[in-house]
Amino acid sequence: MVRTNYSSGAPLEAVVGYSRMIKVGNHIYIGGTTSVLPDGTVYGEKPYDQAKYIFEKFIALLATAEANQRDVIKIKAYITDMTFAREVGNAFSEYFKEIKPLFTMVETPKLNRPTQYVEIELEAVIGCEVLQEIN
Repeated sequence: MVRTNYSSGAPLEAVVGYSRMIKVGNHIYIGGTTSVLPDGTVYGEKPYDQAKYIFEKFIALLATAEANQRDVIKIKAYITDMTFAREVGNAFSEYFKEIKPLFTMVETPKLNRPTQYVEIELEAVIGCEVLQEIN
């Protein structure tokens, strides 16, 4: 299988030596992503805004790997306070409600900056289709 590493252009990726997204065959993995802008500031003062920013970033990254949000199978969100769960869940629903990937939210004591409330990871498999839904 071929492995392709992708950068989002964030300066820390090059300094530390990690990829934002990796594609192996038709599997895609996006590492923990926050709403930090290229200048180092944090986008969004609310968890909802930060989550939406991250999901938009994910959709753009997926497109560079010839994938889209329908290919997403798993999302894990880390939030600094469980009272943010509804806001982050609302942002998630705007992009993934009809797709229904796995979705986990866990509380973590803190992220890199005090104004960061949300960090999200994603996994996708290109070309997977929902053939049935069992309730």
